[in-house]
Amino acid sequence: MTDERSAERDRRRERGEPVPADLARGLAEAARDKKAEGIVILDLRGLTSMADYFVVATVTTDVHARAVAEGVRMWAAETLEERPWHVEGDEGGRNWVLLDYVDVVVHLMQPDVRIYYALERLWGDAPREEVGDGEEG
Repeated sequence: MTDERSAERDRRRERGEPVPADLARGLAEAARDKKAEGIVILDLRGLTSMADYFVVATVTTDVHARAVAEGVRMWAAETLEERPWHVEGDEGGRNWVLLDYVDVVVHLMQPDVRIYYALERLWGDAPREEVGDGEEG
């Protein structure tokens, strides 16, 4: 899978696709627009080759997970003509939906799953950016 991911990353960069940091922020804001909570962007550059960024967000229900995932996909498709390279969890139980944009992986997790897997703690060495809920005055 790593070779496939590397090849896809090279193809995307050759096509001049968005800078990963900008993509991560845009995907995080799209999740926020659909009322995802506790959104954090983890900068994994220098820590792993699997992705440059993780966007981690909490969703409250299966319906909410589906709505946030669809909102994120629509934003990426309409704004950047980007489609996820791989998607998991969007069928059946939706307590964790993963949208893989190669350089950026979005994790939409229900609270108990987010606590259990503790991605922020697992990647504790990664610089992090918290994305506000957009309701500040």
